Amino acid sequence: MEKIILVDEQDNQIGEIEKLPAHENGGQLHRAFSIFVFNSRGQLLLQERAKTKYHGGGWWTNTCCSHPRVGEKIEESVHRRLVEEMGFDCELKEEFSFIYKATCTNELTEWEFDHVFIGKWDGEVKPNPEEADSFKWVSKAEILKDVKENPDKYSPWFKIALNKVLERV
Repeated sequence: MEKIILVDEQDNQIGEIEKLPAHENGGQLHRAFSIFVFNSRGQLLLQERAKTKYHGGGWWTNTCCSHPRVGEKIEESVHRRLVEEMGFDCELKEEFSFIYKATCTNELTEWEFDHVFIGKWDGEVKPNPEEADSFKWVSKAEILKDVKENPDKYSPWFKIALNKVLERV
């Protein structure tokens, strides 16, 4: 199984761990990233996480999210995963980071130092069915309204980052 990077609260690497154990028994703090891609009309590209994923299957979330591999620069991993998950690549800029801890499905815990990247794309989207069951472009007003009315449909990290992301676009 793929290993991910354990970090301290300043994002200094302190170890490595396999992905699933990092999320068990209350979780361990690890490095992650979240990508938010907008089109030229200001709409945000959301993905519905594949129901077959080990946690959070069926949640709606930002365009792409994952963990950098051990020894991989985060600037490389965001582009690799965007292609692997959504079938395209675009320019991405890191805007901010934050730490959060949230209980997810299957008694797993996300405890992440999450780096947030924002990009722009107007081309074709070809999601990997192992990663995403569906996708949609939504306006800022639509997503804010739906998150407020249906918070359980969305991933915890998405709900935490959304307002800060929308302030920057």
